[in-house]
Amino acid sequence: MKKKLILAFNELLSSTKKIIIIPHKNPDGDAIGSTLSLNFFLNKIGHKSKIISPNHYPDFLKWMPGQEKIIKFSDEEKKSKTLIQSADLIFTLDFNNLSRIDELEPFVRNSKAIKIMIDHHENPDNYAQITYSDSSIGSTCEMIFDLIYQLNKDQIDEKIATCLYTGIMTDSGSFRFPSTTAKTHQVISKLIEKGAKHSEIHQHIYDSYTFNRMQLLGTALNNLKKIDSLPVVYMTLSQEELNQNKFKKGDTEGFVNYGLNLKGVLFAIIMIENEQDKIIKMSFRSKGGFDVNKFAKIYFNGGGHVNAAGGISRLSLKETESKLLSVLKKIKI
Repeated sequence: MKKKLILAFNELLSSTKKIIIIPHKNPDGDAIGSTLSLNFFLNKIGHKSKIISPNHYPDFLKWMPGQEKIIKFSDEEKKSKTLIQSADLIFTLDFNNLSRIDELEPFVRNSKAIKIMIDHHENPDNYAQITYSDSSIGSTCEMIFDLIYQLNKDQIDEKIATCLYTGIMTDSGSFRFPSTTAKTHQVISKLIEKGAKHSEIHQHIYDSYTFNRMQLLGTALNNLKKIDSLPVVYMTLSQEELNQNKFKKGDTEGFVNYGLNLKGVLFAIIMIENEQDKIIKMSFRSKGGFDVNKFAKIYFNGGGHVNAAGGISRLSLKETESKLLSVLKKIKI
């Protein structure tokens, strides 16, 4: 982390501030882990900090320390607006474009608060006065660790370590994605020393499937298709199939990764119908050098990282599948 950034953060936090921390819509482990850990830290050093999430997050994250105090804009719109209007600082974590916070966007954009972006995705927007952006780092939680460690490492306690470990673990695919570096493991070592119980965290995240979620995974795997002559697989989930398995937010998290478990497969896709929003939500994962970030941007209004990205389609599920098959004939993997 650059010395200039540390000096800027030190200056910003030199006197007591009213602070709001915001993750992206449909926050995942990295978004919730980074916001919770930063919130704990800021309150410990004397600030008045709160988290406002655009909406709810998956049940498998609801064991995390401090999550019960997160304000959901979707439930408490009036309170959220008031807090944003009175904030001195607004931290936006794990996203780099205000469109990612949906209905919260105009209130944050129009706020007179100083805005700080901390994020690891490519092509950041320029809405923030202070931007800490580095797409070479595997998770926003690893970036928050760097920030806290530089500012006051003695403040890292078991709660902060637990939240940071969770975000790093989930965004690295349990440390198997290429973005996992030697430094990542050094950070993880320090977090375990500070009290993060790695085995318990893993069980909370990965060993807590409901029966319905496991049945839904079975449906998705049953729909898995291999594309002839290409190292590509894809799966689909219709709204009807989601309803049959009593789908809850977060239930499909990680499903796309199963496709990469197949020998010889370099590119895996999942397409999930969302009748309410009238979109098909798409997730892309790859091995090696195939850039799914570029693929998502060009063909499916999305983006992310080289080996992990998302996108959307406003066609029907069947039409989206046809478009995908057509696109795959044109590219080299």
